[in-house]
Parts: sequence; structure tokens; C-alpha cells
Amino acid sequence: MTHSSRYQGLYCTASGNKLSTLSTGPTESGGRREPEYETTQLGWKDGELADHVNSMWRYAEALPFCTPVTAGEGRTPLIKTETLAADCGVNDLIIKDESRNPTGSVFDRGLSAAVTAAKASGAELVASAGAGNSAQSAAAYASKAGLRSYEFVPSRAPFSNKAMINVHGGEMKVIGGRYSDAKAAAQSELQTDWYTLQERDNPFRHDAYKTIAFEIAEAHNWTVPDAVVVPTASGELLAGIAKGFDCLLETGQIVTQPRLFGVQASGCAPLVGASAESISTCQTPDTIIGELEIPAPPLGHAAVTAATESGGSIISVDDDVILEAAVQAAQSVALQVGAAGGAAIAGCEALREMGELSASAQVVAINTESGMQTADILRSHLMGKGI
Repeated sequence: MTHSSRYQGLYCTASGNKLSTLSTGPTESGGRREPEYETTQLGWKDGELADHVNSMWRYAEALPFCTPVTAGEGRTPLIKTETLAADCGVNDLIIKDESRNPTGSVFDRGLSAAVTAAKASGAELVASAGAGNSAQSAAAYASKAGLRSYEFVPSRAPFSNKAMINVHGGEMKVIGGRYSDAKAAAQSELQTDWYTLQERDNPFRHDAYKTIAFEIAEAHNWTVPDAVVVPTASGELLAGIAKGFDCLLETGQIVTQPRLFGVQASGCAPLVGASAESISTCQTPDTIIGELEIPAPPLGHAAVTAATESGGSIISVDDDVILEAAVQAAQSVALQVGAAGGAAIAGCEALREMGELSASAQVVAINTESGMQTADILRSHLMGKGI
């Protein structure tokens, strides 16, 4: 496995110590493992990009690997939505539609990189716990890499995710309860050697989400929108996107950064009002949107730091408002916005009402999943309205 020329290995965010190149899991000092890269000038804005590569790996110069396990993830469209912009009260609302990824969610970016690292390490078995989408993605990429995979999912995970884990060739255990129960089971029940694909524990997973920032900036001719709004649960997506904009600024591709906002479900919002030094666990999580129900966000510190340092924040929105936003996107723009993706659109309107976004703002909202992943939840929302 060939590493990219700029990849310098892993370091511990707490101690600063250099770590083994493909290592995973917690560090001795309690920090997370983070990929490190050279920060000399990139030539992307001058046309030095691999146009023949139709995936996020066209940015391989700023990723760890040159020969990835890929299914064509990334390079998802940015869709301008005049109707939703008017509803939210902003000048431009652009949907970054991650539902177009191979298994229908943003997690394909992270799992492509994480499974690439697993294969490079010589692993034979990979495993993780997920609310649904990430577990499906893990099974798909592990199968493509020729690796055995074992996924732990909560019983509330959508049937489509559970079915596709097996269809992709993954092994699965359904755990009664919620995501936290599935994650605990993964840690306690696996009895053989395995390479983790878990968020935070696998540093290559959140690192890959920076390619979303790369694509946004490139599509805007190496400028940035006023704000990027991100559905937030584990914190990995917000942290990764922030790292992407940091990379672009450090390497001379952009001259300013957007404000970053995370949006959580009100029934599980441990990052709202939190500081990077003090993040609590949601003791009684209560949201119908399983992808947003992560009561103890593993990358909460990184997400809060990302939002705060950009001049943004993390807010919460009620389930009904989130689901209605997803439905409106489907009906007015013909977009397959999933329940979790609706949080970004609903968040835009909430931020405008809070005075955080101006009427002239250009905003990118991240749709993290296909509406097909959560069609039952969206349909139930309509039924609750008598439709």
C-alpha cells in the first residue's frame, strides 16, 4: 500500500507524540489519533488535480493513501434550491447531496479510507458498531476489499440498513436497545483479533470527510460560502469538514473559511451549549432519528472546537421540524433527503431566526443520507399530519 507523499503519519492530539502509521484505538494519554500532512502549497486552484479520478480520491495528495479501496464515493453534487432558500430566509441555500454516494450516505467517504487502512495493515476481520448507515457502508467496503466484517447495530436501525449489511456480505448482530448498547456489545463480545472501523478509534475515517470541504471550495472556484450547516451526532463529520477547510487555508487554496454550524436533534443534544473542555452525556436520549442519537459523541470535543473556532455554533431542532424539512426538500426540489439530512435544512431556518445567518447569506447544507434509508420515518411523519 503506497502512502501519499504528503502523509507524515499519525500523532496523538493530547501528547503530540508520533504514533504507528496505521494504528487505531485510544492513545495512552487519552487523546485521539490524527493523520498529519505537510502544509506546503498545493496547486489545486491552478489546475493540478486528477480530473480523471471521479471520486474523492482525486484529492489523494492530501489523503493518506494512493491506492484506495474505492467504489466511487465523493464528488457529490451541490444543488441550488431557490424554494428552500426562500423558506429559510437566505439568499442562497445549496444542498451538498451525500445521498449520491454508493451506499446512500456520507459514511462511504470515511469507510473507504478506514477499510483502505485495514487492508494495508494486513487485517482479515474488521468490525464496528453503527446506528445503521455506517454499518451498511462498512460491510460494503470490507466486502470490496475482500475482508470479513462484523457489524453491531441496534434493533431500532432501519430494516433497509440491516438487510443490506447481509446483502453486502457482512456479518451482523442486532442488539436490543440503542446505538450505545450496540457499541458496548462490539467492545465486549468480539473474541478474536479485529481491526476497528469505529469513529474516533479509526483516525482515517473522520479524516476523509475533509474532502467535502475540498469539493465545496473547488465548486466555488476556490472561495467558500458564508456558512456550512452539518447534521451532528458523533461529531466526526463536523470535525472532518473543519479539518478540510483548515487544510485549504494552510496550503494556500482559500483565503478565508466559512462559519460552521452543527445541528442536533433536541432529544439528544449533548453538544449544544458545551465547551471543548466540558462535554456531558445525554442521559435520556429521545429522538426518532436514530442517526442523530449519539448520547456521548466520540468526537464531541473536535466538533465543538471546529464550530467555535469558525465563529459558528451547535444548535438543536425538534424532530418534527427536522422531518418536515426533509419532506419539503423531497416535494419542492425532488431531493432524496433523509431524516438526518433534514437537520441541516431545518437548522438553516433556525439559524436565520436566531440572527446567526443574514438574509444575504450563501449557505451550504449537508444532506448526509438518502431518503430511502429512512422512508418509514418520513412516511410516519406524514401520517401524523393526516396525509
